[in-house]
Amino acid sequence: MKETNRWPRRWKSVASSAIILLTALSVTAQPGSAGSKPTLALVGGQIIDGYEGPPIHDGVVLIAGDRIVAVGPRSEVAVPPGTPVISTEGMSVMPGLMDMHVHLMILGHADYEHWDTTYMKRFRDDIMPVAAKQLLMAGVTTVRDLGAPLDDILEVKRRIDKGAIPGPRLFVSGPFIQHAPYAEYEKFVRWGVNGPEDARAKVQKLIDAGVDFIKLIDQDQMSEAEVAAVVQTAHAAGKSVIAHAHREDEIRIGLKHNVDCFEHTGLATEPEYPADIIEGLKKRNQSLYWCPTVSPLSLTNYTAQVFPERLDDPLWQEGLPQDIVKDIRDSLKNLTHLDYFTLTFRRIPTLERKFQQLRQTGVTLMVGTDSGIPANFHSDSTWRELETWVKFGMTPMQAIGGATRWPARFLKQEKNLGTLAPGRMADVIAVRGDVLSNITLLQNVPLVLKGGVRVK
Repeated sequence: MKETNRWPRRWKSVASSAIILLTALSVTAQPGSAGSKPTLALVGGQIIDGYEGPPIHDGVVLIAGDRIVAVGPRSEVAVPPGTPVISTEGMSVMPGLMDMHVHLMILGHADYEHWDTTYMKRFRDDIMPVAAKQLLMAGVTTVRDLGAPLDDILEVKRRIDKGAIPGPRLFVSGPFIQHAPYAEYEKFVRWGVNGPEDARAKVQKLIDAGVDFIKLIDQDQMSEAEVAAVVQTAHAAGKSVIAHAHREDEIRIGLKHNVDCFEHTGLATEPEYPADIIEGLKKRNQSLYWCPTVSPLSLTNYTAQVFPERLDDPLWQEGLPQDIVKDIRDSLKNLTHLDYFTLTFRRIPTLERKFQQLRQTGVTLMVGTDSGIPANFHSDSTWRELETWVKFGMTPMQAIGGATRWPARFLKQEKNLGTLAPGRMADVIAVRGDVLSNITLLQNVPLVLKGGVRVK
């Protein structure tokens, strides 16, 4: 009996040792895991980790390779001797910003037809890389591009992923899916559909090419069978559908067919959302996301009438040839005369009420700026949207969540992005001063890390 009892104990000991060894090997093999040697430490700043809880004062973010290995107060997180240190004393340290609605193919020019027909051949090699770098230098480390030529945007995404050009982590939709392009020259970025089978085929083509989600617009001008085909095909492939919300019926049809995210505050000069739409949003509030995109409208007034010197800011011109800079500036003369802004000044007074209605429904709001549209430059679009959210009643902490944690959750990347925690990608920014008392400090981001590498 003694012999038979001894063997199980022996094998248990062997098995236990093997498990410990395998676990150790697994941990040390993972990039940025607890067993990796730290390669960088950010020490001394106020840490806003993205979870919307109290900040960590006199904090440390410890990084190994491209991952975070520890976050906490300096009294609790030891920095191993020899680890390179960046002092963040007097600074707010937070996750890299995420902008969920940008267009790398445009740079603020007021005439889309002129822009597209003049510069289309330069999108991939000149325009998009400039836009991507400007966003990254503004502290935006992840973006959702919601409308661009398919081959161009996928190639730029590949080049950023390989480190060939600087830019944020890029998630893309490629061309819009809609009833029909508005003009012949737009077919490269607007794919019209003719019947549900055509809708399925075009969505599948985008999916097969490698897009991350589908962008649907003007769904109130499509048949319901076409809208259903778009959403069902995307969802069957595990892809989310992002839809415009400019008109009441765009929202109603989008809700009926279970789109995943709406863009824009919409409804032109209507003072508020109708009751049936509000009720529909409340029913979907646990699963629905929304980018209100409120700053571009007020920014138009600011640029046209309050501070036209904004057009002299060298940040939006960074990396651009002077001929393109001149073309953009010339297009933005007399902003109030442009058809694009016809209703802008009448819409501004309605924005705060609609924003508050969206908040009250419980849908998840994300920062998305439509960066690249007329006068909305990639160099300052994101922080201005955050500033507007705070003006409309959000705390700075809540607004920051809309540009960090919640976008990461929409992208199904919450284990990698959007918060500062062990195991997350080391996408980190820091600004001087207390951003929780002054959100506009984000207009100057002196420290930007992407994947543990200091890019600014």
